[in-house]
Amino acid sequence: MLRKLAQAAPVILALPVFTLPVLAPLASAQEAAAVVVPGDAVTTYTLDNGLEMVVIEDHRAPVVTQMLWYRVGSADEPEGASGVAHFLEHLLFKATDDLEAGEFSATVAANGGSDNAFTSTDYTAYFQRVAADRLPLMMGMEAERMNDLALTDEDIETERQVIVEERNQRTESNPGALAREQMVAAQYINHPYGRPVIGWMHEIEGLGRDDVRDFYETYYSPNNAILVVAGDVIPDEVLALAEEHYGPIPAEPDLPGRVRPQEPPQRAARQLVYADERVSQPYVTRSYLAPERDSDDQETAAALTYLAEILGGSSFTSVLGEELVFEREIALHAGAGYHGMSLDDATFSLSVVPRPGVSLDEAEAALDEVVTGFLDTGPTPEQMVRIRTQLRASEIYARDSVEGLARRYGAALSQGLTVEDVGDWPEILQSVTAEAVLDAARAVFDPDQSVTLHVVSSREEEPK
Repeated sequence: MLRKLAQAAPVILALPVFTLPVLAPLASAQEAAAVVVPGDAVTTYTLDNGLEMVVIEDHRAPVVTQMLWYRVGSADEPEGASGVAHFLEHLLFKATDDLEAGEFSATVAANGGSDNAFTSTDYTAYFQRVAADRLPLMMGMEAERMNDLALTDEDIETERQVIVEERNQRTESNPGALAREQMVAAQYINHPYGRPVIGWMHEIEGLGRDDVRDFYETYYSPNNAILVVAGDVIPDEVLALAEEHYGPIPAEPDLPGRVRPQEPPQRAARQLVYADERVSQPYVTRSYLAPERDSDDQETAAALTYLAEILGGSSFTSVLGEELVFEREIALHAGAGYHGMSLDDATFSLSVVPRPGVSLDEAEAALDEVVTGFLDTGPTPEQMVRIRTQLRASEIYARDSVEGLARRYGAALSQGLTVEDVGDWPEILQSVTAEAVLDAARAVFDPDQSVTLHVVSSREEEPK
């Protein structure tokens, strides 16, 4: 046992049908507040041990999604141990003090549910989707692996080989993935976002039991976690269950702050060429550091969201699509993207896949011309109305998925936003002006702060 449970309740591992009891909220919960979020019925709590809770009521179907988010990802890993966050995610499906390896997922499946997990730069999350009356069982098992993971050398070695094979399949055998990995490393030369979430191969191969155990004991604690429960539930009943299962787990007194090395000022454009004979279609892509979506400034991220959609959100109606694909017939595809959900600096990207006979130099020059023209004119009123309507519809449709809502709140809170920020976001999107979009474009598109990548099949195709 890596940590001791204080007066832990036994974990129920049998497979009968459970009925969610009607329980009053326990007095030991420090905070409870109903949060008004347009379209969402959201209640928040904080337990004595620091566990934050978000409960989203949705009684359309008798199902529930439990998601446990830890505020730790690949950017929080120690130097030289890249991939340990993802490695630990795999190992949480192995044995605990009271669960055999594989028993967690087998129990979920036997109860008609599904479960999985994922790791990103800023968080690691675990989730189950089951019938609502199985929530006590899910909480008991999830609390068990938060506190009592049983790590063995055999499991470490077995799972390392699984991850090595995963990297071989998803990265080493994919020239596009390898190229992007090099580009991100060139974008973030000092910040840990520059290393891949899955880890560098040579560091994955060197990870051992002590690396994983230290990471688990440091970060897998209630005061570093957010519990999101969404579906056919009553908030006070969920609180009572959380107090029973998660409440006895002690907080980590030495939880480190999320202080990361930041990027120094970039003073010159960076250019890369990735050549791989497996590349069937050359392309050029460029990225810029861009402000992330912050709790005290969501307006900038909203403007950049519009900018990405206007420039490259659609192959048929975007600025890059209309000019490069249809009018000038230079490209097969052109796009733009903004990835604003992160704890630290995000990126804004542009890409062009040229038509046969068009060089990457010509495609890049045409891309520059379109961007320069946009900076002179800005978005049209028609473009603003179209994107505003699309985003409003997207926000409405997003509420159709209970699991999607749980992901939205969990990701936001694990990356520095608040429940109120999530509620404010749709209205902020609707208030973006053309002037704000143009200001954001002018701030982001600084040539001296760009990274441009040419992906080719041979060195003979390198830009001149």
